[in-house]
This record gives sequence, structure tokens and C-alpha cells, in this order.
Amino acid sequence: MKQEPISVEGYDLLIKEFKFLKDIHKPEIAKEKQIAAAHGDRSENAEYLAAKEKLRHIDKRLFYLNSMIEKSVIIDSSKLNHSKVCFGSRVHLLNLDTDEEEVYTICGALEAEVENSLISIHSPLAKALIGKEVGDEVILKLPNGVKKEYEIEKIEYIPIFDLKKKIPTEEDFRFH
Repeated sequence: MKQEPISVEGYDLLIKEFKFLKDIHKPEIAKEKQIAAAHGDRSENAEYLAAKEKLRHIDKRLFYLNSMIEKSVIIDSSKLNHSKVCFGSRVHLLNLDTDEEEVYTICGALEAEVENSLISIHSPLAKALIGKEVGDEVILKLPNGVKKEYEIEKIEYIPIFDLKKKIPTEEDFRFH
């Protein structure tokens, strides 16, 4: 089984979604299905069919979440030494081709928000950065043959969830 690194907050969010779907949302939808079934002919009963479909989606999501929970390796980045790039590091890079600064934070796959510079530890850039120090040069060869060169200017630690822009709520967990 492939292990999946995740922050403490990311793991807590996985558990929160799992419990919400299992203990609250699934029973709500099961009750909707039961009420709709009481209305008679199930083959033409839109409410019944919709509830049945929602339950199928919830069960698939629960199966996926359970799999991710089992694979999770919780990493408390606040306790790591960020003198070298590691999980949870926020890395300031100088793009040697454009002379522009780029900033990325390395996080778990489920926590990634590429548009907010939160990149998965499995991404090619994160893999190239892990273990490097300030002043090191990194050459990244992309699958399309393009080569990018960076120099690490700064490594710091800022909690991943302080940088996230999309933290799901219970309403986001619901199937509509």
C-alpha cells in the first residue's frame, strides 16, 4: 500500500468529512429514500431514484476517504527542520530563465491547490526540491522536454492551512 503524507490539519479534515458523510449525511439521504419509496412505483419515482443515486455517490466517497485515511502518514511540519526542503516547507525560488521569484509550499496530494502555490509532494518540482538547501540550484526536466532552472533563495515554514484558500465545510461535503 502506497503511503500518503498529509498534514495534521489535512488528516483532521479527512476524518471530519468521513464522519459527516457516514453519521449525518448518509442517514439523511437514506431517510429521504425511505420516504420517497413510500410514494409507490419506484421505477418512475424521481425522488426515490435521486436519493438512491446520492447514496451510491456517498458510498463511493466513503470508500475513497477510508482508503486515503488508511494510507495517510501524518506529518507535523512544525516539528521538522526546514533548513533543507521537506514536507511543509515554503520555498522561494529564483527562476534562472526569467529572473522572477516563484514561491511554492510542499504539501500532501489532498491538500494541494496549485493555483495558490500549494504543490503535491508527488509533483516533479517538489521531488526535485526535497532535501535541497538555500543556494542550491535545481534543474527540472518536464515531461514535454522543457528544462527549467531554479535557485533556492529561502526556505521557511508557514502552516499549510494558513495558506489554503479553499477549506471545505460540512456544506461542501454534501451531495446535492
